[in-house]
Amino acid sequence: MTKQPNIIFLLTDDQRFNTIGCFNNKAIQTPNIDKLMKNGTYFENACIQGGTSGAVCMPSRAMIHTGINLFHLQGSGEEIPSEHTLMGELLLKHGYETFGTGKWHNGISSYARSFSNGDNIFFGGMDDHWNVPVHTFDKVGEYNSKSFKTLDYLHSNNKRAFISDHTHTSVHSSDLFANSACEYLKDKTSKNPYFMYVSYMAPHDPRTMPQIYLDMYKIDNIEIPPNYLPEHPFNFGQRNIRDETLEKYPREKQAIKKHIAEYYAMITHLDDTIGQIVEAVKKRGEYDNTIFILAGDNGLALGQHGLMGKQNLYEHSVRVPLLFSGNNIPKGKISQANVYLNDIFPTICDLVDIPIPASVEGKSLNDAIYHDDFVRETMYYAYKHIIRSIKAKNFKLIEYRYNKLKETQLYNLEDDSMEIKNIAKEYQEIVNKLRKKLIDYGNKSDEKKTIHGQEFWKNF
Repeated sequence: MTKQPNIIFLLTDDQRFNTIGCFNNKAIQTPNIDKLMKNGTYFENACIQGGTSGAVCMPSRAMIHTGINLFHLQGSGEEIPSEHTLMGELLLKHGYETFGTGKWHNGISSYARSFSNGDNIFFGGMDDHWNVPVHTFDKVGEYNSKSFKTLDYLHSNNKRAFISDHTHTSVHSSDLFANSACEYLKDKTSKNPYFMYVSYMAPHDPRTMPQIYLDMYKIDNIEIPPNYLPEHPFNFGQRNIRDETLEKYPREKQAIKKHIAEYYAMITHLDDTIGQIVEAVKKRGEYDNTIFILAGDNGLALGQHGLMGKQNLYEHSVRVPLLFSGNNIPKGKISQANVYLNDIFPTICDLVDIPIPASVEGKSLNDAIYHDDFVRETMYYAYKHIIRSIKAKNFKLIEYRYNKLKETQLYNLEDDSMEIKNIAKEYQEIVNKLRKKLIDYGNKSDEKKTIHGQEFWKNF
């Protein structure tokens, strides 16, 4: 009997879709991701569904691990109820050892249900990459230890508690989590297949990294994106959210170049650590029997449309990298299928021949991987109670409702992939057709049962 393939899931934080060196960005160096690309299938149109929180990564990660749709999560994914089967929980039930290291943003109990082993677990959203408050793995799953940090010791004595029992001072988060993964691979003695979840904090800010990586990107060589703006054309209520305060208004081109250089440097650094994990798998002689999955939890603006963060529904913020590579995955394939990140869970089930739980709502991508079949004709996105969007074929409609603000944007992505020219006024017939699809989705889904959905549609 052939051994079940191992699964290594590499999840990055704030990495947008166009950051793969060999495929869609010659300005960035990602040699190890490039190798995985050549041995796998990449989903060019992978997206998140949006978010019901300014911390977009929290619902995004909850959707990944449950396969649940955005408006069926409990809250914004702070906790995951027992009736929502978790990815690691299912694999554990079917004979996999499950190992989790890095960022976990969805509650202690859901981590404990998911993993039989782990190390250096960060329970939170973001922190100093060089001094991450982490917790050792607890077999009982209680994680009672706390540490304290004065967040702004120059101006305040206010402290914050973290679920943590130690800190590796001066060890970057990307190295810390990759080292934990490599140690697990080195020490593993059982013959059971394993599911390894390596959840990076990079390239999320604060964007710091070993200097050698920053030296690879000269600010003067960085190109300003064509959809750069000093400020967003209108205020939709996120102007002062934390991500948007990382650069002053108006955004100056030289400042944006600096942000992009640091962003690229962080991605190249984490790419280096991915290479270390791949080498550790090869040393075990397991490379050919391992499925590698790489995904980002959401994108990021960094000056595009006058924005800095991911609290919007433009392509730069909803589109993410998604790659399946390795064991029996078609090599060098680029899929155009419209997919969400909650499709990863059922896809893993099909790849390792495990029944998909009834609670999972995503769609398996197996047909797209092996037969080029498209998964969806339309994509629907939501951000809190403020924005809704729908994409059908080459057109994308974005509707804003914030207090008295009512703004409509329409983009032809085939001719205008950077969403520069709003053609809503010139193509009212297309706006009306897409708006009808938007309303239909809002009516058919359960979003009107949520606070965010009720507020948006009340103002529509």
